[in-house]
Amino acid sequence: MGVFSLKKYNVFAGVLGDIKLARFPVSISGCQDSENAHVMSELVAESGARASLVIAADEVHAKKLYEDYRLFDRNVYFYPARDMIFYSADVHGKAIMNERLTALRNLVSKKQVTIITTFGACMDRLIPLNMIQEKVINIYSDTLIEDTAELSARLVAVGYVRVTGVTGPGEFAIRGDIIDIFPVSEKVPVRIELFGDEIDSMRRFDAATQRSIENISEISIYPAAEIILDEARRIDGEEKIRADLKKLNEALRKNMKTQEAFRLKSAVEQFLNDVEYLGALASIESYITYFYDNTVSLIDYFDEESLIFMEEPERTVGAGKAVYTEFADSQSRRLEGGYVLPGQLNAVYPAEEIAERLANKRLVLISNLPQKLKITEKKSVKVKENYGMSARLMGGYTKNFLQLVSDIKSWKKKNYRIVIVSVSTARAERLRDDLDYNGITATIRDASLAAKPKEVVLVIGALSRGFEYPDAGLVVVSESDIFGTVRRKKSEYSAFSEFKGTSIGSFEDLKVGDYVVHENHGMGIYKGIEKIESGGALKDYIKIEYAGASNLYIPAAALDKIQKYEANGARKPKLNKLGGKEWAETKARVERSVKNIAKELVALYSARQRIKGHAFSEDTRWQKEFEQLFPYEETHDQLKAIADVKKDMESEKVMDRLVCGDVGYGKTEIAIRAAFKAVMDGKQVAVLTPTTILSQQHFNTFMQRMLDFPVTVEMMSRFRTSKQQKETIARLKEGKVDIVIGTHRLLSKDVEFKNLGLLIVDEEQRFGVAHKERLKEMKNEVDVLTLSATPIPRTLHMSLAGIRDMSVLEEAPIDRLPIQTFVLEENEEIVREAITRELARGGQIYYVHNRINDIEEVTNAVKKLVPDAEIVFAHGQMPEKQLEKIMLSFVQGEIDVLISTTIIETGLDIPNVNTIIIDDAERFGLSGLYQLRGRVGRSARQGYAFLFYRKSKILTEIAEKRLSAIKEYTELGSGIKIAMKDLEIRGAGNLLGAEQSGHMAEVGYEMYCKLLNEAVQDEKGIMRDPLENFETKVDINIDAYIPDSYIPDEEQKLRMYKKIADLAETDFRTGKDEKGLPVFEDDPKAAIKKMDEACSDLVDELCDIYGGVPDQVQNLIDVVYIKTLFHRAYVNHIKQEEDGVELYVTDKPDYKTEKLGAVLEKFKGALVVLVPGKNETKQGFAYKLPKGTRNAVVIMRLLKEVANELQELI
Repeated sequence: MGVFSLKKYNVFAGVLGDIKLARFPVSISGCQDSENAHVMSELVAESGARASLVIAADEVHAKKLYEDYRLFDRNVYFYPARDMIFYSADVHGKAIMNERLTALRNLVSKKQVTIITTFGACMDRLIPLNMIQEKVINIYSDTLIEDTAELSARLVAVGYVRVTGVTGPGEFAIRGDIIDIFPVSEKVPVRIELFGDEIDSMRRFDAATQRSIENISEISIYPAAEIILDEARRIDGEEKIRADLKKLNEALRKNMKTQEAFRLKSAVEQFLNDVEYLGALASIESYITYFYDNTVSLIDYFDEESLIFMEEPERTVGAGKAVYTEFADSQSRRLEGGYVLPGQLNAVYPAEEIAERLANKRLVLISNLPQKLKITEKKSVKVKENYGMSARLMGGYTKNFLQLVSDIKSWKKKNYRIVIVSVSTARAERLRDDLDYNGITATIRDASLAAKPKEVVLVIGALSRGFEYPDAGLVVVSESDIFGTVRRKKSEYSAFSEFKGTSIGSFEDLKVGDYVVHENHGMGIYKGIEKIESGGALKDYIKIEYAGASNLYIPAAALDKIQKYEANGARKPKLNKLGGKEWAETKARVERSVKNIAKELVALYSARQRIKGHAFSEDTRWQKEFEQLFPYEETHDQLKAIADVKKDMESEKVMDRLVCGDVGYGKTEIAIRAAFKAVMDGKQVAVLTPTTILSQQHFNTFMQRMLDFPVTVEMMSRFRTSKQQKETIARLKEGKVDIVIGTHRLLSKDVEFKNLGLLIVDEEQRFGVAHKERLKEMKNEVDVLTLSATPIPRTLHMSLAGIRDMSVLEEAPIDRLPIQTFVLEENEEIVREAITRELARGGQIYYVHNRINDIEEVTNAVKKLVPDAEIVFAHGQMPEKQLEKIMLSFVQGEIDVLISTTIIETGLDIPNVNTIIIDDAERFGLSGLYQLRGRVGRSARQGYAFLFYRKSKILTEIAEKRLSAIKEYTELGSGIKIAMKDLEIRGAGNLLGAEQSGHMAEVGYEMYCKLLNEAVQDEKGIMRDPLENFETKVDINIDAYIPDSYIPDEEQKLRMYKKIADLAETDFRTGKDEKGLPVFEDDPKAAIKKMDEACSDLVDELCDIYGGVPDQVQNLIDVVYIKTLFHRAYVNHIKQEEDGVELYVTDKPDYKTEKLGAVLEKFKGALVVLVPGKNETKQGFAYKLPKGTRNAVVIMRLLKEVANELQELI
């Protein structure tokens, strides 16, 4: 009996008694919102029901109920409805299906489980549960897998996709004896390693790193599709579909609807083709009645022992009827237009039929006022008993903590059990201390332990609102009651939210035909990997084509010398000639420019360090209270940025910090906290924005956040009259305005501050040259915080570390949902439904049409589809004031649909816009689509993106590639990471200016960053490592490559070559000296150990992902090992001769010559020094191999010994 128990409450006991006696339906009234979740969870716990279903009216209510329910019972899952309206999309996001299958998997396997859903989801037609259970593949540690091809066929049959590398749910890969599977109902994938037909090991692994996490002994692989077809069922269904198609086609042609008949035939033939070749991957849901006669509803998955709850029955059944009406109307229109077959109209059950079935279940109705289960207008189900609970929702204590203290004392006198719910241990401890300060003792403990009367208990969790049961002597107070807002913890109704992937290196997405940059030879085209025999040994070479069709072959293990070419914009780079001077000249020109910018940045930074500014005081109690009122859980990046900003402000140096992050990632809150801190110290704050709309938006946000505090916020922009502006200017001068927000009007000479302490600049790159000059002047006088919505790449961030203070927000907001993305052929019906659906939930819509010449025509066509909506178009060639007026009306919710070109302002944050429609999507690049798609889904509401293409038009090869990339990126896979890379490069250009953007385009982003990094190091006086001035060439006859049989996929092979090449980058630094210069490892044993560990880790990784390492791969790793250690010993060429190996060294090796004798002595004459003279042109060492040594592996082992010993000289 836990802290939330209602067991001793007589009304609750009455309901529980009826449940145990099976007196159904039973009704509970007097409850609402979070009280419903509490009462239902207590009834489930006390009745011992193995499975329970909770039905809410719609997804908003269901998700809210789910979030509250999780406080009381963690064995709860959310089951969303299918999107039957948009079933015809080429690509759906898999998130909804994965959530549904996760819920079903737990329904089947768990001892006690609750599923929360909507009435609409109960109307979906499903296949019987036993058919899903029959298709579950159970694998145990002693299972024999005699045929991987048969396992592959079984996985494909239940909806899994075979890929080269597993990254997301519903995928599997087979590489020799390694089988990777990502079950849809699991949070991490599983790797099975075979030895013959036996399982050698079975382990979970991280999809991002591909490394193993833990061993397991069994795994259940649930189907990755809800509808599974065997061959007989597919053929039977196809016959029924063809019969219906024939009848409807004839009817359409009879009515002279030839276009509709053609459309229908094309769509159905395409579907049947997909079903035959893709099986469970095709969009079968709407055709379910053709393949299955015995469909069931979700409620049929719950047996006679299960409990079913329905929240607010009248509203819930009414919502179900509305869903069915919307579906039926839509399908009827599509039937007439030749989009669907008659059987597709039966894809969902009528609401009345579901209500009728529910009446025969173990049903508990729960509502605020007593209600019946109304099936139709004339037919209702009488409840056996109605129980009235004396529950009431908690009022707020937002501005009065002392009132809470007073109420707690009053409840204690009434012998109440008092429970306070806090989102984190740290906040619970703060609350406990605040209560203690006011004379109330509270304890933090687990919710499963009972609370005594008069006891005050703090539990960790989230609850939207607290409640009180006077007759049960229980009161629950949530943190939102105390602080006036709900601080959300990370939502868990998305089962796969953990798998966002990691940012990628430049080789993971390298394809044949991509441009690459070689450090010494410049711009070329990557042509693939070729195996070449040289000196009797096989090796893999990277082929790069240069101007004039000349080719360069680079050893695959030397991949560290090339980078994928990346730059802002789609312009093709010019190829260099092999052996020409052009590349050297280009590189030298960029180096000169980079040196100048490095000099300027370092000088500016040093100058600012010398200027003494105002040192702000530490946080006040008001600051802490103000920050507690922030309505969300901060991300880690946000908290770090806030701490950095405060540290800058509290120091005597003048702050100049840049905060970068996508819109909605929390930059504004950082600025607001900094502004509040400045005001607390009696300083004024100016917030500068590039547009009037952004000024208005920031003004609204600042006003809302400062509402409960004596802070005066004003605005200066065109939205203010001349009189209002004059008044604000006068009050600024007098110090009567604390924070002023405005456009470049704030930079005018007539604007004077009494005591300006902080300047916040939003999107500085969008201001003109004159404004930037004025900003430079101001930056020398006050603390400056600059905000940018364009992401900044990590590599640039690292290059500028120490000369530009930057905070980067990479973490998405905690409650942001992945955007549901659909890729479809142009379809007026779907446009109508997408708009209508968004308007029905009170939202707004972006419609992107990127051609000005017919945007008005498109607007009129959309107006005909949705005549009741307020639809306006906008584009960049409109007069500025007209465009501004339209955008402001849209921001203020006066326009329902904005049809515009891609001018949708990047900085704008309109949480009410959660649907975007993009026509001619194939014309856009991936990063453009990513940026457009990111304009929606910024609130806790589900965002939708509809990407339409013209199927009838012949697509160019590039457009086809883009479209397939869009389809790929729908799943938030590597496509988004590539798009992010593109945006980051744009961000780098914004930060460093137009001239530097041009230089980036000349040499590629990675090479530019390398040159910038070197220039900054030089400018700061950091000594370059002499080992960077030469390369080490290896000429040894040994088979060193990755066999196709080991890693067949070229992309994965290239990635692994890059990792092997990166062994040469093993960091031998041990730290920095007092001047900040790097200190290198001088202990030879420690250096060898570092190299051994790096190689050993890579071998472990290869074994983990691909199985045992072949000799050729081990040879390759050994080659890089000796190359790295010989390089460290100043050897620039390792050359195998007939009876030995010669090791040539650089001109001035920095050797400890006193140790040379001891090193040579160890080899007893086999290692000798080469001195330039008559017969010898180079200096170095000659190593004589033991007589008869021809085995390459033995030679490598001996060379490793030599390389290790030469470390003694360094």
